[in-house]
Amino acid sequence: MARKDSEHQKRSMSALFRGKAIFKPLNTGRIDDHVACVREWIANIFFYTKNGTTIMIDAGYNYERLAEKMEWLDIDPASIQHILITHQDTDHVGALEQDSELLFRDATVYIGEIENRYLTGEVRRKVFHGLYKLPMVKTDNRKVLLKDGEIINIDSIKIECILVPGHTWGHMVYLIDDTYLFTGDTIWFGADGGYSFLSTLAEDNKLSVNSLEKLETNIRSRNHRIVVITGHTGWTDDPDFAFAHRQEICKPFTKRYHDPKAPYDGYDESDDTREKARTQLLLKQNA
Repeated sequence: MARKDSEHQKRSMSALFRGKAIFKPLNTGRIDDHVACVREWIANIFFYTKNGTTIMIDAGYNYERLAEKMEWLDIDPASIQHILITHQDTDHVGALEQDSELLFRDATVYIGEIENRYLTGEVRRKVFHGLYKLPMVKTDNRKVLLKDGEIINIDSIKIECILVPGHTWGHMVYLIDDTYLFTGDTIWFGADGGYSFLSTLAEDNKLSVNSLEKLETNIRSRNHRIVVITGHTGWTDDPDFAFAHRQEICKPFTKRYHDPKAPYDGYDESDDTREKARTQLLLKQNA
């Protein structure tokens, strides 16, 4: 997936979803002292910082403004040595592609062992009910392959890896320090709570729903506050909101799923500014 493919996706997805009120990304800014966000069109990438170490969660599009927006948050791309990837879609791995600006050329990439099969070409990513194959993503970064349930530690940061197949065959979510759950494209937040992610972009929608049900059981069993953070909508620390419709799939071309607070065109970044990023915290979805 080259930069031209990211630009093509921006144009085609903007045209396809404009006016549908589906994508409601967070703007660039901070959730709290640990979690920062950079908005890239409709996608969010995240940074988790603790004791001087910053881990990146997902790598966004092949996007020319990434370094600029990281500067808004006082994060130096050269400081990023560890990147967790939820799944290999264009809008989650773009900054690692061979023709990107290679801001993170020296970083180690952590990805599920099943998901890695997309990167090796063993499996091709399909969307729109299997009718369209996405271009293959190519990256030269060193990789560490992860298993379901594996717990790793990076400079005293605890990371629990949870497999949630459906959107892709090897999609992982990451629970960091038992508190912050980065869900990638597992959950879509509507105005009335969380749903299984967009039907048109899943490998297997039934599997997505089953995975989300298991994830809810896992998270509720922890019996403490967990912050649920999504890749294309917002965040919440209310599990009742996060999993409100976990048995239902968001169907983006059906009006009842549209969020009236979502922008007309999620690819319009005019409201994402340096001033807001430096002065305003990102409020939770159901605030």
